[in-house]
Amino acid sequence: MSQDPARSRGGVRWTLRVLCERLAWAAIALGPRVALAHTGQPIEPHDLARAWLTEPVAAVSVLALGVCYALGIRRLRARAGGDRGVSRGAVAAFASGWVTLAIALVSPLHALGGALFAAHMAQHELLMTVAAPLLILGRPVVALAWALPTTARRPAAIVARVAHRLRVLADPWVAAAVHGVAIWAWHAPALYAVVLRSEIAHAAQHASFLGTALLFWWAVLGTHGGRVRHTERIGARIAVLFLTALHTGALGALFTFAPTPLISAYLTTTAPWGLTPLEDQQLAGLIMWIPGGIAYLAAVLALMARVLRADAPAGQSPNNASTAATSASPSYGFSRNAVSASPGSRSNATSSVYPDM
Repeated sequence: MSQDPARSRGGVRWTLRVLCERLAWAAIALGPRVALAHTGQPIEPHDLARAWLTEPVAAVSVLALGVCYALGIRRLRARAGGDRGVSRGAVAAFASGWVTLAIALVSPLHALGGALFAAHMAQHELLMTVAAPLLILGRPVVALAWALPTTARRPAAIVARVAHRLRVLADPWVAAAVHGVAIWAWHAPALYAVVLRSEIAHAAQHASFLGTALLFWWAVLGTHGGRVRHTERIGARIAVLFLTALHTGALGALFTFAPTPLISAYLTTTAPWGLTPLEDQQLAGLIMWIPGGIAYLAAVLALMARVLRADAPAGQSPNNASTAATSASPSYGFSRNAVSASPGSRSNATSSVYPDM
């Protein structure tokens, strides 16, 4: 028995609205129960199990991202059919990245970062080396474009035109430099101390890490129709991955082998967790140094494997589905000649501006 599309859409909107409202109220209700804010007392072991949803804005933002992506995929599937536009593998990658993002920002790990430098470092590594590349592999721009309501398509087209002029930031060397500056600047002891005292600075730090990481992984892993974008720059991509692994490893080694604690805010917070401040710092350095380095090495191997697949004979790796998929993307007036936003358009304006997302 077929279901009325209008009723179905109304039910989805109602369900999403209720979910968002309940999550927001839960976050507000749970937040004050535990002294978790970086500006207050650090969390202790007996409070850890209750340390969920301590950042309402982050919790609602993560939920909204997942909901909008799912809505965009649903609309794309209804329009194009099958896996065209965004493959099942891409959806799985985005889902994995979204779960990782939730673990980093919504779980007790966020609160634990106020007491342990190692937990804070683990949170940052999850954001930069796990969540960010998985989200990029999920082709979020295509899905989120389909999630936009009709009234938002023209403003989105304007934003996309402005972003198109900043495409130089997607150059691997530029993106790696921006990301590297963010990593080193925010880990300077003086600025890190500000982060631990101010929720605004803390939110800015996380936004900077995640934003520059998304830019970095977009520049490194970007694809178009399943093929490596700008194959002639594959050497630059691999080079920036190695350089990023080297300089982040160097920063991790600096924390690991420093003879004294460098972040003074953790001098009085680690004892309840059975660690001295120096041991906590050493563990934090190792987390940045080794797991982070492995993530970049894995990206190099994945990139090389993708190049080998792209160089295979056409008959062995057909891309017909991917080609048809991009033609099903909605046009929001991103191209120079587009004057209107029409979800039924066959032009691939989204991919023309962000071909790799």
